[in-house]
Formats: sequence, C-alpha cells, structure tokens
Amino acid sequence: MTQDNIVKLSQPGMFSDPLTEVLRDGARALLAHAVEAEVAGFLGGHAAKLTDDGHRRLVRHGYLPEREVMTGIGPVAVRCPRVRDRTADGGERIRFSSAILPPYARRSKSLEVLIPILYLKGISTGDFEEALAALLGKDAGGLSASTIARLKEAWVDEHARWLDRDLSAKQYVYFWVDGIHVQARLEDDAQCLLVIIGATAEGKKELVGLADGIRESAQSWKELLLDLKRRGLTMAPQLAVADGALGFWKAIDEVWPKTRPQRCWVHKTANVLNKLPKSLHAKAKRALQDIWMAETRTDAAAAFDGFIESYGVKYEKAVECLSKDREPLLAFYDFPAEHWKHLRTTNPIESTFATVRHRTVRSRGCLSNKTALAMIFKLAQAAEKSWNRLRGHNQLPKVIIGVKFNDGIEVVKSQAQAAAA
Repeated sequence: MTQDNIVKLSQPGMFSDPLTEVLRDGARALLAHAVEAEVAGFLGGHAAKLTDDGHRRLVRHGYLPEREVMTGIGPVAVRCPRVRDRTADGGERIRFSSAILPPYARRSKSLEVLIPILYLKGISTGDFEEALAALLGKDAGGLSASTIARLKEAWVDEHARWLDRDLSAKQYVYFWVDGIHVQARLEDDAQCLLVIIGATAEGKKELVGLADGIRESAQSWKELLLDLKRRGLTMAPQLAVADGALGFWKAIDEVWPKTRPQRCWVHKTANVLNKLPKSLHAKAKRALQDIWMAETRTDAAAAFDGFIESYGVKYEKAVECLSKDREPLLAFYDFPAEHWKHLRTTNPIESTFATVRHRTVRSRGCLSNKTALAMIFKLAQAAEKSWNRLRGHNQLPKVIIGVKFNDGIEVVKSQAQAAAA
C-alpha cells in the first residue's frame, strides 16, 4: 500500500463543471432555436416570390459547417442554416445572412468587451490564454497572445477612424462635459480624459469626444471642440452641462458662443459643502437640494436667497461659491421639464467613466498612450449601448427650432401675439 500524500491540484480550465455544461447545452439549444426562427421569418417575408414555374423562389438548403463561437460560458457549437435562391443564374440572388450568428463570427460581443477589461486590469498579453482558459475552459481557442495583439491593433485602428469620422450629418441638442482622471498612461503633459457626451434630436446619447488633455486648460478643450467643428459639427448644442472649474467654458464661448451653460449641481453641492463645517453638511445639503428640486424658477430663487441669508454671515466663501454661478445653475428651467433630470448633473459621464476609472488603476505601466486611449474607447463604446434614451425626447425638436419654455412648460403664443410677431 502506498503512502502517497501528494494531491494534484486542478489547473485552470482543466476541471469539469456540470453546471457550466448544462448552461452550454441550454445556450446551444436556445441559439439553434433563435437562428431557426430567424431563417423562418426570412423565408416567410419572401414567401410571395416565386420562380417561373410557380415554385417558391427561396427554400431551405441544409446547414453551413458547424463552428464554435467563444462566449462568456465557453465555446458553444452552432450550425447556421443555408437558404437557396432558385432563380436563374443571371438574376440577382437573395442571400440570407444571420444577424444573430454573423458570418465568420468566432467570439461573442460580451467576450470582445471582456478582453479590454482584462487588459486594463493589468493582465499582460502573454497571460491572456491562461486567464481566459480559467474563465472559459480549456477549449478557449483563438485567444493566444498573438490574437490579443492583433485585437489591440484593430482597436487602435478603430479608435483612429472614430476620431476622424464625419460629423456633418450630426446635430446634438445637449452636451455633457467633464474631465475624468484615470491612471492609464496618457501623454506626459496630459492630466485627464476630456469627455463629451451628446444628446441627438432623437434623444439618443452618444459619445462625441474623447481625448487626453488638461482639465482646466481652455486650450485643450478648444482644440477638441474645433476638431469636432472641423469634421462637420457646425450646429452648436443648445445647452452644455459641466462642472464650473473646467477650462471648457472659456473654450465653448469662443467656438459656440450661443450655447447656454448649465452648471452641474452635484459638483456645485460638493464645492459648497467643502467650505462649510461637517456639522452643517446634512442641513446645507437639504437646503441646496431645495433650490434645484424646486418646481419653478421663482421657488428656486426664493430657496437660493434663503440659503444666502442663512449662511452668508458666517460662511461667506460657501455663499460666494454658490452665488457666482446663480444663472448657470438655474438655466435648466428654460428647457422642457421632462429633461430636467438629465440636465442638472453630469451623471451620464460620471456613471459611465467611474467603471473605466476603476479598471485603469493597474494599467499605468503596461499601456502606450494610443493603446490606453483605444482600450478606454472600447469600454466607453460598450457602455454606450446601454445608455438610456432621454425622457421626453419628443420635446427635443421644439428645443432645436427655438420654442420657448418657462419653468419647463412650453410657452404657447396667443393668436394676437403670433400675428404681431
């Protein structure tokens, strides 16, 4: 009898997990049903098309060879149906291409997002194969160091094309702007990412600008805005929402002087509270909230004056910090009430790039400038897909054509006023 007390440890990707196998089997069956439904819908949409002899023009024609698609639960084997067009050789053929299972797809979109996340977390290129094997199983092929290197190059190229994209067909009603500090490697004199998110006339939020620069530098912001203008973005946004400390305000006054400013209430609240003793923070925060949550500008002005009266004698700096931006803090009252939730803060940027900031903590020493920006661009691009549409998006065309709003309500002119105008 042997007295061997050496136990062999499980290596990453070498152990069997019954639950994962069940999930893969379920995913395989669900994917097959989805693709079958897709091809059935495609054939149904062309059912009226017939050949010269009266038969259906489009028919099922077996399957393409089986392939494995790498997903977040490992490789899933799939077969895509084929469709045959029975027209004569000289005619234009109708081809079926699955949107669920695109031709040559080998990785799911979620996995393409996972790779830049792992890279930004500090996983080196050579360690990717082992790391992904631990996550996806030992059969996670096609993700070697050379594959990751090629993906990085593709992302850098994609980011470069995005930076040079044509914006002549774009129009943004609102801008949210902020300077985000990350620990990814930027240029030597750059302190942060300059980020601009815009709202289209349809209410969709889009990443408009992403560059490295200096947060307080008007020149950095001006260069970014002029670059957007050079690429065709000639229509100025109606309103820009940002923190008060940015050099952005000076820059936009020069590039788009008609754009109205709206200061972020989250930043302003933090700035005011920093000038008050901690014992007063809770009470002062409620008083500030009474201003920007007021239903009308008149009520907001009364709450504003009440704050000044309460804290002006002892805490002059806090009151000055608030008072100097009175008009920019209350600009949102001249826009649709449905949009107030979106316009009072820079939350669209903060919530998105908080995740990016955490994921770049360990990347300072392992990324070049171009790669760092490309990785952050990919993460932001992935986040963009989940951004919610603006509430009250039907009001946006009115804002564009200059309809006036008072306390969030559209100002309707009487017939006499309209005739006089």
